[in-house]
Amino acid sequence: MLAIELLEDRKDDLRAVIKERRAQLDARALASSADEIARRSIELAAALGLEAGETVAAYVSRRHEPGTLPALEALHAAGFEVLVPVLGPALDRCWGVFTGTDDLAQLAPGRPLEPRGACEEAPALGRARLVLVPALAIDDDGVRLGLGGGWYDRALLHADPDASVYGVVYDGEAHHPTLPRAPHDIPVRGVLTPTSSWPLPPA
Repeated sequence: MLAIELLEDRKDDLRAVIKERRAQLDARALASSADEIARRSIELAAALGLEAGETVAAYVSRRHEPGTLPALEALHAAGFEVLVPVLGPALDRCWGVFTGTDDLAQLAPGRPLEPRGACEEAPALGRARLVLVPALAIDDDGVRLGLGGGWYDRALLHADPDASVYGVVYDGEAHHPTLPRAPHDIPVRGVLTPTSSWPLPPA
């Protein structure tokens, strides 16, 4: 138990450092990064051979996170079904279909924007061929430092085993020295930044 507590303390220390660094980004840098992430997302979907009508799962970014609203719009415009998280009762892992930023609403304080329409239960993630997840840092083994709470580690249990799961970070937050990893942490299989994307070797 003590080892797990020490590991979580290390994670919390890293989170604090990265969040402080992200807080220094100004509005122009945030907007530019979001536009580039949109371009990389479309390029990645094409490189993976995804076609219109197939499913991409992503997230609705919050302030200082790598911005995804332009990417969601671009993927939707390209004809993909785009799933984004909807936090159900007791933070259940549900997914809603993104149909445009105008359909997003703040459904509860402190939560990301969510689609207003009906949501699907956790297994809906299984139809996504590409899954874009938020991260604070990623190491070369695919270990992902999240915000804490384990929402995505639980959600990813429902991903297709062959899905391309990419963590989205800013430049400089990948190739991180070996990150602490708990038994429940699910590694990602690739990295997407504002300037590039690349697969990681299998764990």
